[in-house]
Amino acid sequence: MNVSKSDNIFLAGHKGLVGSAVYEELKGQGYKNIITRSRDEVDLSDYSAVKSFFKNLQIDHVILCAAKVGGIHANNTQRGDFILDNLSIGLNIINACKTFKVKKLINLGSSCIYPKNISGLINEEDLLTGSLEPTNEPYALAKIAVLKTCQSMYDQYRNNFFSLMPCNMYGPNDNFDLNSSHVLPGLIHKVHLAKLNNSPHVVMWGSGKPLREFLFSKDLARAIVFCLENVNAEDIYSQNISHLNCGSNEEISILDLLLKIKKIIGYSGEIKLDLTKPDGTYRKKMNNDRIFSLGFSPKFSLDEGIKQSYESFLCSFKEK
Repeated sequence: MNVSKSDNIFLAGHKGLVGSAVYEELKGQGYKNIITRSRDEVDLSDYSAVKSFFKNLQIDHVILCAAKVGGIHANNTQRGDFILDNLSIGLNIINACKTFKVKKLINLGSSCIYPKNISGLINEEDLLTGSLEPTNEPYALAKIAVLKTCQSMYDQYRNNFFSLMPCNMYGPNDNFDLNSSHVLPGLIHKVHLAKLNNSPHVVMWGSGKPLREFLFSKDLARAIVFCLENVNAEDIYSQNISHLNCGSNEEISILDLLLKIKKIIGYSGEIKLDLTKPDGTYRKKMNNDRIFSLGFSPKFSLDEGIKQSYESFLCSFKEK
């Protein structure tokens, strides 16, 4: 299916970490009609509002980055809101895309959809083969339901709807809050404060041995636009899978990540390990062979991504 630079593309969730990167990538690639709406303008959890919005516009393609997201505490204490809001957003968008004959829908998921105890590489086929992490189970179940709905719409109606599952994301416009951020932006904030306050050391939870895979938001944006232009639902579902993994194919230990962040920020203090805190899952590395075989590959190194993330943090930190 050919995509024209003049096609109308609705980018849902354009202000977030991924959505803002997708917006810039689309603009940079010459797309002229990128449609965005804030939550105040269109509440995606309200189907009547979504239906009215789609009815009044001729939308050719939809990129769904909008979601209710948060850290472990938010996921665990707002369980009802997380499953209800994310189900509503995803299903409302899918229903509208079907009703108004959208040519392609790319739905963004999360690696938390996978079972919590996978020891090796995480393959697309591992979905629904084990128990989920209990703290974010409602969010994960909503994401699974939405991606399976995309697949079911293809199975029954041949709608060109499919999903991408990224690994741990980071980048400009990330959440750097020390109480609710993920590990990489949280370490950036923590090391920055240690440098600012001339602290002799920075404390890291756990042993630092667990391995993680990180993907820069601008690379995920490149992957999404690549899929918009080159990938269709048939390419995925014909392989008997329900989505595509999308990662960097590089792993780093949390300790080495902290050492890298220290060097980039210019902090020379020591690292103290708080071994009373848990390490979490030892390894979370996705198998990205399928999307790589289709022609996508990441461009940004972890060092470059951290530098740009830190610059973004400095801008938001000064505003507070």
